[in-house]
Amino acid sequence: MAHSHETHQVSASKLVFTIILNGIITAAQIVGGIVSGSLALISDAVHNLSDMISVILAYIAQLLGQKPSTRKSTFGYKRAEILAAFINALALIGISIFLVFEAIDRLSTLPEVDAKWMFWLGLLGLIANGISVLILEKEKNKSINIKAAYLHLLGDALTSLAVILGAVLIWFYEIYWIDPVVTILISIYLFVHTIKLLKESVTILMQMAPADLHIDEIEKRLMELNDLKDVHHIHLWNLTDKLIHFECHIILKDDIKVSETNKLFRNVQRMLHDEFDIEHVTIQFEYDPGHCKDCD
Repeated sequence: MAHSHETHQVSASKLVFTIILNGIITAAQIVGGIVSGSLALISDAVHNLSDMISVILAYIAQLLGQKPSTRKSTFGYKRAEILAAFINALALIGISIFLVFEAIDRLSTLPEVDAKWMFWLGLLGLIANGISVLILEKEKNKSINIKAAYLHLLGDALTSLAVILGAVLIWFYEIYWIDPVVTILISIYLFVHTIKLLKESVTILMQMAPADLHIDEIEKRLMELNDLKDVHHIHLWNLTDKLIHFECHIILKDDIKVSETNKLFRNVQRMLHDEFDIEHVTIQFEYDPGHCKDCD
């Protein structure tokens, strides 16, 4: 338990650093975008702002996730991280769609853009977001919450790179249409990559079975164990992206004592953990000599 707490603390300190870094870059790019007239730079600033908000949400959710369970919140607050990931995904999709419409409108007017402001602030954004991405690189697979924050930052690093390339084309070749086109490409990229994260968070919040586990396979494997007559009322869901819960009713072949079901429970628990990576198991044992599976 001590090791787990330490891991959370390391992640939290990194999240705080990225919040501060993104706050500075966001302010600089908003000012620079207004001064230079670059929609791509403003879109980069907006993405940076959404990044900062997403990382703040990730930080708060992670703190909540460490709170112990209570009489009222019997599962604890671990799902706060899933909720944060869901909110972050929705926000990023909304921002991407909004910027596409803004860029399409900009294509009809094509105002001049100060490429120098666009270039240097894009470079500043690339450096800052690149540092943030490297900071969270090793943390991204610890939870869907951290992964959502990481994807925000990675997307913004690519956004900054696109802004730099657009600035170069404007600076040397006066290709002003590249500014809204870069914005559209960035938005489409972020939209596509965020949909997957949104789907994953919805699956967990709706308590659906994990995509890589199949109840039929688990039921078949359970029926291979001795002393089992039937398995029913099976429920399989993710409490978080890492913690899988499983519950079922097991009808026993023989009318054994409750104390004798402990061995069977341990066998089932071990099998589910070793073969399906299921951490939490709840079983209700039953005995019905007249039970007919096909009659249910």
